[in-house]
Amino acid sequence: MPHAHCKLFRSFLLLLIATVAIGSMSTMAKARDITVFAAASLTDAIETAARTYERETGDKIRLSLASSSTLARQISAGAPADIFISANERWMDWLEGQGLITPNSRYDLLANRLVLIAPTNSTLAPIDINATTDLISLVGPDDRIAVGDPDHVPAGIYAKQALTSLGKWETINPRLARADNVRAAMVLVERGEAPLGIVYQTDARISDKVKIIGTFPENSHPAITYPIASITGHAKAKAIKFLLWLLGDDGGRIFTDYGFEPLATTQATVPEQ
Repeated sequence: MPHAHCKLFRSFLLLLIATVAIGSMSTMAKARDITVFAAASLTDAIETAARTYERETGDKIRLSLASSSTLARQISAGAPADIFISANERWMDWLEGQGLITPNSRYDLLANRLVLIAPTNSTLAPIDINATTDLISLVGPDDRIAVGDPDHVPAGIYAKQALTSLGKWETINPRLARADNVRAAMVLVERGEAPLGIVYQTDARISDKVKIIGTFPENSHPAITYPIASITGHAKAKAIKFLLWLLGDDGGRIFTDYGFEPLATTQATVPEQ
């Protein structure tokens, strides 16, 4: 082989080796990441918690945020999640029934409230929501009330339970604007596309474009809890460490700042597989 060609070949070979090495290092780095699948309503709080934890430990947190139903189905299909935080018990139960939750790793992390919101410029005054409240009278004949889809979105499921308990479901159901998740429902109200919406208290608190005009009675629906657990086969030491941090006082303070009520105990323990 001529010298020039030999030199060119060696250069190409070194470049190929370097590319493969960098790719391998990147793959290894991603393998060390902690992947958290969390309900969309946790977006701001879990992002703050993840960034805080990264600064304190140097570990990398990768977040996937969507409706609990979407995330649960992705995990069931084999998505590589280390930790799952659901906005209700139903989807965590569903995964647990498939043997996808690490035994003894499940805890109730947070609590929330269900509220009725309107755009900040709305003339509607605060109301007391009960069985005699005529919610339909608060919107025009062609208007709809924004809500996470009650067929699968936890906030929408809670909304359906509350409205059913109050005897309002049959009347309000045809007038709902169903969104893919609770944040999408709030956006409809923020943009003025819906004059009212039913969302979590914590979602309403982070927006300067909506106001809370009523809170649904706690006894009108099951307690709104956010269970957390590690995923079977992905319970690596770093993920367990982060899960326990979220359950503890440091994570609890961040969630409190965003309006959630921490439920877990600092004495929680989770086995590593």
